[in-house]
Amino acid sequence: MSAYFSTAAPDFKALALPGKVSVVGYAAIIHRLGLPVPMPRQITVVNTSRRKTRMGTYDLLHFPKVYNPESSTVGTEIEALYLHLVFALKYEGVNLLVFRMLCRHYSEEELCKLIHIEPTGQYSRRIWFFLEWVSGKPLPDVPDLSISKKGYVDALDTKLQYGISGKKSERHRVLNNLPGTPDFCPLVSRTEALEKFRAAGLDRQTDQYLEGVRESLLQRASAFLMLKDSKASFNIEGESPKSRRAALWGDVIGKAGSNPLSHEELQQLQRMVIENPKFVRFGYRTKGGFVGEHNRVTGTPIPEHISAKPEDLNRLMEGLLHTADQLIGSDVDAVAAAAIIAFGFVFIHPFEDGNGRIHRYLVHHVLAGMHFAKRGVVFPVSAAILKDINGYRKVLQAYSQPLLAFIDWEETSDHNVAILNETADYYRFFDATPQAEFLYECVQKTIQEIIPEEINYLQRYEAFKTFINQHFDMPDKMLNLMLRFLHQYDGRLSKRAREKEFQALSDQEVQLIMSTYKEIFTS
Repeated sequence: MSAYFSTAAPDFKALALPGKVSVVGYAAIIHRLGLPVPMPRQITVVNTSRRKTRMGTYDLLHFPKVYNPESSTVGTEIEALYLHLVFALKYEGVNLLVFRMLCRHYSEEELCKLIHIEPTGQYSRRIWFFLEWVSGKPLPDVPDLSISKKGYVDALDTKLQYGISGKKSERHRVLNNLPGTPDFCPLVSRTEALEKFRAAGLDRQTDQYLEGVRESLLQRASAFLMLKDSKASFNIEGESPKSRRAALWGDVIGKAGSNPLSHEELQQLQRMVIENPKFVRFGYRTKGGFVGEHNRVTGTPIPEHISAKPEDLNRLMEGLLHTADQLIGSDVDAVAAAAIIAFGFVFIHPFEDGNGRIHRYLVHHVLAGMHFAKRGVVFPVSAAILKDINGYRKVLQAYSQPLLAFIDWEETSDHNVAILNETADYYRFFDATPQAEFLYECVQKTIQEIIPEEINYLQRYEAFKTFINQHFDMPDKMLNLMLRFLHQYDGRLSKRAREKEFQALSDQEVQLIMSTYKEIFTS
């Protein structure tokens, strides 16, 4: 009998896999059933050895042939599905979107048969729990598990994915440690890269570096960092804000984490980030939305990302807000939590405008709320993102591009998009691992480069200012102008500057200033 789900490489059209392998687990289920689900980032194959390789944007997890769930004859499709789900839960983790689509693909009678294959086994209980959790309703005629001596099993294997402490589901004898709600629950895998970042203790590195820095200097650095992050956030959107506007948004960033998130708080943030409200409707969208361009001749939308349907926004945002509260009060990794909330927000794209800057504000909000950022220092994450803008675009596209194939849309009369199918599940349940890895890279760059550079500069600035005041009693305005010239001309004052702005200085004094500058700023 041929396999129901295990798929030989030549038949697996989604990816040109190497010759003699068979695809198993979630990828095999998606492929064989034609589920409207993007292929997972990790695809498991069985061939000869246990190892991991890379193919394009996919991680290939290799197992010996004996691990094939269908290595022996399987009687029915439901039995084969069960074996592949058990394999997936053991080695790939939880894919909530697959479970949601299984609820749509199979009848309730077939799903009941699935969970009754091993009714009290830990994997059956987990599968049962996930099916009911994502659908929001119990399977009919399936009573609560009555074996009181049966121990609780974690819904999420925390060796594979990040979870929280969780609550008991007595019906399934499962500890629900999912880091979200049925209305919004992206997941993050424990990859080698993320575990390496966690082991580095980046939050502790900040404290160690700032130890001994004067409070007054720290306050000045924080003010500069707030402004730096604000300007970078606008620049990412292709805007060059006026100084006042950038300063106001910098003040908002500096207070991130002070107020709990709510619908009203998010809409107030939108009002603060939009300078000219004449052409923008405030509040959640009432129309479709997309990120991309229009055909220059016809005006037809060319989407790079399609936003959630307007009729789904209230429920999705309610789920995001509840998940944010849950994560901020948990012991889950702070950067993973920030990625879940901030990127989840920008993928939903609830507003007509302002989504990108609020998305980056949410990074600050979660990190501050989970005490990752300490001593009042703002993490200029937007500045780190701006330094790797191509990496930022790629990590946004890693979510958006695969999804375009599963969204049916048509052009509206005003050259917008109207979504024709059900899409809310794509914004509820997605793999946020690539986004968490990127955000950790930005946090690392912030802690190890951007913050030290700012503190270092201010310390040198104060030393130079002290020297100038001791010798020349120069006003701050003139001092700052001099520094700009010295920075611009590699520690030298140009002939024009010496003859105009600083004509009062003798040649000897100019030489003293230039040599002191080099000693302080280039040592």
